Amino acid sequence: MELRQLDYFIATCEELHFTRASVKLGITQPSLSHQIKALEDELGVPLFDRIGKKIAITEAGMILYKQSKLAFGNLSSAKEQIQELQQIERGTLSIGALPGELNQLVSSLLLDFHRDYPKVRIKIFGVEDIVNRVLQNELDLAITILPLEDERINTIPLYREKFYFVATSEHPYAGRTAINFEEILNVPIVMFPETHRCRQLVDMTCSRAGFKLNPLIETTTIESLFGLVRSGAGGTVLSKTLLEMYNYDDLLHIPIQNPTLCREVGIVFHRDKYMGNASRGFIDLITAHVKLLKQDTLLEYCDSDE
Repeated sequence: MELRQLDYFIATCEELHFTRASVKLGITQPSLSHQIKALEDELGVPLFDRIGKKIAITEAGMILYKQSKLAFGNLSSAKEQIQELQQIERGTLSIGALPGELNQLVSSLLLDFHRDYPKVRIKIFGVEDIVNRVLQNELDLAITILPLEDERINTIPLYREKFYFVATSEHPYAGRTAINFEEILNVPIVMFPETHRCRQLVDMTCSRAGFKLNPLIETTTIESLFGLVRSGAGGTVLSKTLLEMYNYDDLLHIPIQNPTLCREVGIVFHRDKYMGNASRGFIDLITAHVKLLKQDTLLEYCDSDE
């Protein structure tokens, strides 16, 4: 089993098409098919189900794919460590973040990072499956919601932030200094879909209180959500980070109580992954950025017992 064969195999898994994979690899399709067949013969099992012109990964193929990704990730880590011994600060830094405000938070620091590490290429991925990407060595680190219950993941807490009820000045709750969480259920609500982590926090709080949230409108983008709220379609529930990023003067931010809605945001990375200079540099950069936001009171924090 050769690394070249595994590289061909990974490309075929990700394309699920021999012709597209061969173009991506820069080889002929017969050469690719020959290498995959040789790999299958060596292992004694089919790695793909061939159905006409379509292919699907078999169970054995999925096992090999996951382990191959880990192997290539480990090789990349070894190369990075050796390069740093030679004081060469180059390579690629892959950072993951949940779509939305956390992705924006990471992106806002890219110019500062590039100034300090001009030879390092940066890739930002807005993804929901943070844990799997980190465990598969597809991400060097990620910014996500804590806690994560996986002993293979190391975490660095950054901040805990509150959520607010957001609406226009014409809303029935306008003028209130605070609203009880249960009152959110009594007015039209515009929310992210159930797959969004912000929505999941609200749904979990509802479930614990014995309620169910039934939004009037669901939308996947923050721009459309703000647009609907500003048009008077309903209120919404958003994090302090998002409110500061978009800072619409025509919207009211009303604290929620009984209970207060909070979430903890942090950095995560694989426990066994080597953290190179670029990774450590980005961690230091975002940690210092959050500290500055705290000093400027742009992030309002929850007490741990709230």
